[in-house]
Amino acid sequence: MGYIERPRRVVRPAQDLHTTAGPEPGLAGPARVPGRLADRLRNRSPELLEAVSRLDAGLDDTARRQLADWIREHYEAEHHTAPVGYVAKCWLGPPYVDHVLDLFGTILTHYTPGDVMPSPYGEARMLARNASYACVEVYSDGLVLPVLTNGSVVRPGGRSENQQ
Repeated sequence: MGYIERPRRVVRPAQDLHTTAGPEPGLAGPARVPGRLADRLRNRSPELLEAVSRLDAGLDDTARRQLADWIREHYEAEHHTAPVGYVAKCWLGPPYVDHVLDLFGTILTHYTPGDVMPSPYGEARMLARNASYACVEVYSDGLVLPVLTNGSVVRPGGRSENQQ
């Protein structure tokens, strides 16, 4: 019998939830999300999602680095901050299940179920296996944002921007 990895739920203290998830869900309007988080929660363009998916397309190092630079510049212009990288489902097949795409070193690493994913990517690992997500963005401050295939971003409290 082989290794079986089961989904895990990360529970954080209530004080941390209020600092990252924004105000209570009952409040209405776009002003309920403070500053930089509001910028991060805006929908991703189809061009950006296409570029992120191409990072894993077998590009040579120079092309991958140029693409990562374009993605980082796009994030900084549109969302005022760029993730340090992504975790996404791997389509290579067994034994690989997911991979990490790093925007700064343009590192692409594939992982099997038994491999330990380094910090800060480990928290995004189980989310990345959900077929509804194009990728899961990982930020340097520990924020993990799943991005749906239509470009909308799932709020840290569990709701996407389209579900307001």
